[in-house]
Amino acid sequence: MLHLITPLILTFNEAPNIERTLSRLKWAKEIVVIDSFSTDETCDLVRKLPQARILQRKFDSFAEQCNFGLQHIRTEWVLSLDADYLLSEECMAEVTNLQPGEEAAGYRAAFKYCMSGSPLRASLYPPRVVLYRRQLAHYRDEGHGHRVQVEGTILPLRSMIYHDDRKPLDRWLREQDRYARLEAEYLTRTTGPRDHGTTGPQDHGTTGPQDHSLADRIRKKIVLAPGLVFFYTLLGKGLIFDGWPGWFYVFQRTYAELLLSLRLLEAKLNRTKQ
Repeated sequence: MLHLITPLILTFNEAPNIERTLSRLKWAKEIVVIDSFSTDETCDLVRKLPQARILQRKFDSFAEQCNFGLQHIRTEWVLSLDADYLLSEECMAEVTNLQPGEEAAGYRAAFKYCMSGSPLRASLYPPRVVLYRRQLAHYRDEGHGHRVQVEGTILPLRSMIYHDDRKPLDRWLREQDRYARLEAEYLTRTTGPRDHGTTGPQDHGTTGPQDHSLADRIRKKIVLAPGLVFFYTLLGKGLIFDGWPGWFYVFQRTYAELLLSLRLLEAKLNRTKQ
């Protein structure tokens, strides 16, 4: 199966992460990296792996970057990874032994979230479609993120992928405000549930569109989400037992929800002035 797969990675100033991600992809005959003109050592680090091919494109949206990348994939299957994803040994073994039938259009994976390398017992990070047939896939933007639309049946992977972002906190803080703006724009102009990137007769993932519809309705209440996220992650998810890494994650997610609430409130106030 591995010879049929090309990893696809988007990068912009991912020097703190990219080497660890690529270290788990040495089996690939080719790795396609779409770089948004990084100004750090990202491209130099990518070039250390001879099978990595860097294509640079000015960033306009995550979906457009991914769709551009798909045009340069030459294998039947694509393994779409963020620059801070690490394939676990179990995941590599599972993918190696996959024998997809004709009905299988892609595979969804769950994630083990890490803080500075320390795995957390739980997180709010949803499962994602990470492995799919190239000809059946197309990306579209959704809020601050992006979703892949795959025509066909999505099956679950049993193993997990690690999410381990080592970029400095000040960059994370800057990005959150940009994300909050985009997410607020999305929530104020849409009413339906989010699409989790699959179409077709089956979706065997663990999170469905209605889950996100409920979360979005709570966010639109403005005052509820930050407090709910704090207590849900700390107590409901049990991160209070993960020590300082758990507290760090709880504060991050609460801060992100608070920023989004402020942006939604700003939009609401602006509408009342009109």
